[in-house]
Amino acid sequence: MTSSTADAPPVTFAALLALEQEEPETFRAPGHGGPPERTFGGTLVAQALLAAGRTVAPERSAHSLHAYFLRPGDASAPTDYRVTAIRDGATYATRQVVAAQHGKPTFLLTASFQLPEDGREHQLPRLDAPPPEQLPTLQEASAGLGGALGRWFARLPLTRPLDLRFDGELPRVAAARGEAAAPRHRFWLRTREHLPDAQLPHSCVVAYVSDMLLLSTSLAPHATTSGAPDVAAASIDHAVWFHRPFRADEWLFYEQESSSAFGGRALCHGRLFTRSGDLVATVAQEAMIRDRAAPADSPTARN
Repeated sequence: MTSSTADAPPVTFAALLALEQEEPETFRAPGHGGPPERTFGGTLVAQALLAAGRTVAPERSAHSLHAYFLRPGDASAPTDYRVTAIRDGATYATRQVVAAQHGKPTFLLTASFQLPEDGREHQLPRLDAPPPEQLPTLQEASAGLGGALGRWFARLPLTRPLDLRFDGELPRVAAARGEAAAPRHRFWLRTREHLPDAQLPHSCVVAYVSDMLLLSTSLAPHATTSGAPDVAAASIDHAVWFHRPFRADEWLFYEQESSSAFGGRALCHGRLFTRSGDLVATVAQEAMIRDRAAPADSPTARN
């Protein structure tokens, strides 16, 4: 944990989702004003979705988003989101959002919004998880952990405004012992703050959460994790499909897995369920994973 993180107040979704509207289709997220640090990808996804959602009729809910991470963002600096209305149909509306810092695009998102309608229903798979009350809190899960692993757990409540309950040992803990683990995460989550009743902020929270820990599933079989000195890792593209209405200030279960890694890339998947078992969102992400150091002519080096 850096001193700036330790001294800063905990992050809140109220602050993360407080975009300033500069023009009808331009929004700005202020930076934190401290030392430069890389922007968490979920922040970009959530803020871009919020910007897009503010340009469509409130009765239309987001049902999908697709995003590309173009350059590392600087969390200390403001980020501008410019929204382009691609189409407004009778049922669906499509928006494109470009995030920029210092005059250069850092992130690209397209999102589609739909009016409510009735239709056939089914879902696979079903929720298979112990209730959150039976799982340890973050403090209980990290009790006795020291060093970098202990600092990582201590930093989570300050940087992620969520109540988290992990189902089983995190692969990060196994990696600290030098052991490989299955490419999988399973955990309950909910916001620590009450959210408005409108669906958009709840969808933005899941957009934020969708990027959390996902990339690290692909590193678990290799006894390492994101942020380790032997790994260069970054999200490349990211997609979320929203299936049903939900509340993110009530418990959601997020199961993640990585199905493939090859050629310096990995594919990761995720599903989010309500406590009652409804599948509310599906996530897919392709990530770059390389042994350090990255070649000088790589896209990461150029960016």
